[in-house]
Parts: sequence; structure tokens; C-alpha cells
Amino acid sequence: MKVRSTTILAVRRDGKLAIAGDGQVTLDKTIVKHGARKVRKISSGKVLAGFAGSAADGITLLEKFESKFAEFKDLTRAAVELAKDWRQDRALRRLEALMIVGNPEHLFVLSGSGDVIEPDQGVAAIGSGGPYAQAAATAMLHNTTLAADEIARKGLEIAAEICIYTNTDIIVETLP
Repeated sequence: MKVRSTTILAVRRDGKLAIAGDGQVTLDKTIVKHGARKVRKISSGKVLAGFAGSAADGITLLEKFESKFAEFKDLTRAAVELAKDWRQDRALRRLEALMIVGNPEHLFVLSGSGDVIEPDQGVAAIGSGGPYAQAAATAMLHNTTLAADEIARKGLEIAAEICIYTNTDIIVETLP
């Protein structure tokens, strides 16, 4: 059986970052959890992070990222160093998750294949409903004056109307 869970959407606008995540976890054809929390403030509230995929793998990656950020004190460097370790370390390489990390200046999507992607337009999404949420957020970014947190929430609400693996139990974290 395949576990599907969570849509994570990040939006940077006007010096603010918002990351929103829904809470749905689906096992095969059954919703087993509505309120999973996969978006967090980390590093004493300096960084927002969200993950899609296995909870144990995502939390492991959050902890690894947080230690890299504590070591380097720079979001970009911490993201690159985590991606390098994730790709090269045998144990980390088996982790099945994607991450979004960011602050008001930078936003990155990280993967186990070594990807460190900083989106051009300040919108990134991962997880089951990611493409829908990203499309909705990009349209709102270009055509409204909504704040980053409002775009993130509404983008996920739209994704939940389309994606059966996304729900409206949404958590939004913001910086600053």
C-alpha cells in the first residue's frame, strides 16, 4: 500500500515568507489522519521548514538541516551542505521526503538527489497537491495584492478542491 501525505506551499512576498501545509495522510484509499503537522519554525524561529513524505524521514531531515544551520549560520550554505550529505550518506539516501526551507530572503526546495532549487518567483510547493497549490499561488501572486500568508492558505484551499490527497486542515507559519 502506498502512503500519500501532505501538500506544502511556500510563498515569499514583500519581505515575508509563509509556508502552509495541510494535514492529510492517506494509506492506499483511506484517510488515516487529518491533522498531521509538517510545517515548523526551526532554528529559534529564524527558518521555516516543511516536508512531504514519510514523517520519520522528514523529521530526521529537519533535525539534520537544523544542525547544519547551527553550524554554518547561513540558510544557503546549510541547504547545500544538507543536500550533499543527503545524496552521499548511505542512511540519508534512503530517506523518502522532500523539504522546503526558507526565510524572508531565500526559499529552497531540497531533495535526496542533491537538488537545491531556489524558485525564481518566490513560490514553491511539494507533495501530492503541490502542482495545484503552486499554480494557484503563482496566479494570486501575479494578480492580487494578497499577503504571503493569505496566498499560501488560499493556494492550499484550492489544491484541496482538486487533489484527493490534500485537505483543508491547514497550518500556516510566517516569518518575520
